Amino acid sequence: MAGTGKRADQKKTLVTKLYGHGYFGKRGITSKRTWEDKRHRINLEDVELNIESFVKRGIAKKTEKGIEIDLSDYKILDSSKEYALKNKLIIKAKEASKSAIEKIRRTGGEILLLKKKVEINDGN
Repeated sequence: MAGTGKRADQKKTLVTKLYGHGYFGKRGITSKRTWEDKRHRINLEDVELNIESFVKRGIAKKTEKGIEIDLSDYKILDSSKEYALKNKLIIKAKEASKSAIEKIRRTGGEILLLKKKVEINDGN
């Protein structure tokens, strides 16, 4: 884009189509030791709204027990106090908030949390 002068904006649409919207601008300034939280989070309301797309993608399946959803990379959050779950959900997740766990259990569902393996060295 060098040498275009004041007419540089006319090529922005072409560049964004080719390289995406992340081409221009910066994401922010952070120091070397700054840790960016990149964990995935999803609300219960969003989970319930997207059940059909989860089934199409193979993430979820409908069984006799309820709807089993594999969100093993996500933290499950409670959406709001007014929102009530309509389906019985069985969710496999990395972590979950206390209120989300309570809300799932109230509807008869279940949440399976993945636990990290911790190795303990005895010094032997």
